[in-house]
Amino acid sequence: MTGELKRTLGVFDAVVVGLGAMVGAGVFAAFAPAARAAGPAGGALLAALALAGVVAYCNADSSARLAARYPASGGTYVYGRERLGPFWGHLAGWGFVVGKTASCAAMALTAGAYLWPGREHAVAVAAVVALTAAGYGGVQKSARIARVIVAAVLAVLAGVVVACLSSGAADAGRLGGGPWAGSGSWGGLLQAAGLLFFAFAGYARITTLGEEVRDPQRTIPRAVPLALGIALAVYAAVAVAVLGVLGAEGLAASAAPLADAVRAAGVPWMAPAVRAGAALAALGSLLALVLGVSRTVLAMARDGHLPRALAAVHPRRGVPHRAELAVGAVVAVLAATGDLRGAIGFSSFGVLVYYAVANASAWTLGPGVRGRAVAAVGLAGCVALAVSLPAGSVAAGAGVLALGALSYAVRVRRRGGGR
Repeated sequence: MTGELKRTLGVFDAVVVGLGAMVGAGVFAAFAPAARAAGPAGGALLAALALAGVVAYCNADSSARLAARYPASGGTYVYGRERLGPFWGHLAGWGFVVGKTASCAAMALTAGAYLWPGREHAVAVAAVVALTAAGYGGVQKSARIARVIVAAVLAVLAGVVVACLSSGAADAGRLGGGPWAGSGSWGGLLQAAGLLFFAFAGYARITTLGEEVRDPQRTIPRAVPLALGIALAVYAAVAVAVLGVLGAEGLAASAAPLADAVRAAGVPWMAPAVRAGAALAALGSLLALVLGVSRTVLAMARDGHLPRALAAVHPRRGVPHRAELAVGAVVAVLAATGDLRGAIGFSSFGVLVYYAVANASAWTLGPGVRGRAVAAVGLAGCVALAVSLPAGSVAAGAGVLALGALSYAVRVRRRGGGR
């Protein structure tokens, strides 16, 4: 049975869902590769974080304006389809579904690695099954679980920040060691910003859930910048605290930077809590990702880009139950059979392309100077960060998008040029 989803989410729950995606496993792992890209100056990493935040703000503003105009499930898939044409909507939706499905498996495996090393595949599958079941029970149930996870993760991160900044090991001078731009390359700064941007992309979960938000014209424009602002403040505080005790070079060399930071700060007993926080953060990201991917699958199935059976909405629970079960099944298989944590570099590229389409769509909304300026800056920022990513990530992302374009061409040909 097809139909509309139930509008049950208010501002608070929408913010929590966004935070669950943004303040996820990325905060425990994203800083190390970004520090390696930025170079030996801590100030360069903070500059990269600020740049990523500016691009994310532009994307969030464009996405919020579009979501208020088109409060339906699917996010940029819907915006691209309505403002730029079906091809661009399909390309954005394709990149999102493929990239984020791989990210779901990676988050599940990350949680498994923290909770039960050596048995991460079994734990990952169990986590996927449990969170898919939670989503099947209704978006409000998922939102309640997200509240608990976000509260616990924020408490852990607050403990890390306090421990690092109050320790004798903290040294603000570490932030500026070496040249301002690290290796002296703006390319390194842009690459670091591109890697950090991926951690901010969770506010898209709010827009992909647009059909389940109460009073979306008011709720979404409030929830998106609020969630982004909180996440940016959290990331900035964690970055300053960790850099203060590890320095940029120590951060770049760390496999578990937050755990290493509390050890360097003289509170090694906090390391298990950090590991537990990382596992919870990964589960929070997984929950938000499954919600977002299933809603995009729903929107694409409604238009025939995916099997129309996936467009069914549960008559009582008001959720896209078939899409959720399909996404959960695919993610469970991936989590059981492979280790995708090192194979999803294309996700950052795909996310930036996704938001490039969102900004291009927002440009067409009207002649307002501010809106168009924000959309233009967001579009330029997405393109600059995307091409600055590691060559392997760009190649993999371009390959995924090429497959999406090919699938669209085949579908159009079969329909004789129809939509």
